[in-house]
Amino acid sequence: MPADTNPSGDIFGGWLMSQMDLAAGNMAGRVSQGRGATVSVEAMQFLRPVRVGDEVTLYATLRKVGRTSMRIHVDAWARPRYSEKAAKVTDADFVFVALNDDGAPRPVFDT
Repeated sequence: MPADTNPSGDIFGGWLMSQMDLAAGNMAGRVSQGRGATVSVEAMQFLRPVRVGDEVTLYATLRKVGRTSMRIHVDAWARPRYSEKAAKVTDADFVFVALNDDGAPRPVFDT
C-alpha cells in the first residue's frame, strides 16, 4: 500500500522483512507446535525494488532444527501486477527459538 513506501514509491525493506518474519514464524510454530521468537536474521540483501501493486510471494524452507532453535530460509519474489514474470527480490535465514508458556526457551520437540 502507498503508506508502506519510501519517497521513490518503492516498498520499504522493513515491510518486506516483516512479512518474511511472519512466514518464517508460521513455519516455526508448525514445527515446534507452539510459540517461538525470532532471535536473528542473517544474510539479507535486497536484489531489486518492490513496487506498490506488485504481488509478493514468500517461500519458507526449514533448513535446520537444533534442540531449542530452528533455522528457516525465506525467499521473496515479486510479480508486477500486469505481468506473468516474477523475480526474486531478497532472501534471508531466520533463526527462531521455541518458547514455553513463561517465555523461556524449550526443546523444539517433546522428548
